[in-house]
Amino acid sequence: MYWLIVGRDKPDHESIRLSAREAHREYIWRVDLPARLLVGSPLSDDDGAAMTGTWLLVEAPDRAAAEAFAEGDPYRRVGLFDRVEIAALHSVFDPRRFGLRSPAVSGGEPTRP
Repeated sequence: MYWLIVGRDKPDHESIRLSAREAHREYIWRVDLPARLLVGSPLSDDDGAAMTGTWLLVEAPDRAAAEAFAEGDPYRRVGLFDRVEIAALHSVFDPRRFGLRSPAVSGGEPTRP
């Protein structure tokens, strides 16, 4: 199954985000976690100047695995997020339509920048 994880930053926490960013980027690409990242990006304010959150599209067998992945994110562990939402994507979603390689679909590693 595919899951969308959206974390919204607490106000005035840009320094916290920057201090944990490298650990976050290393964590989300690990292959030994309960979910695997397909794609993600920081969210920003309307002019694109400030990061205001994070969205991640992951593949996980169930909600519990997606939640465990989200809970282990260094951004969450340092208290960056005001709230985190996890939503299941409908079964019609196919990552191949967007050029994404899913381990379950392709038998390989996820696409990594």
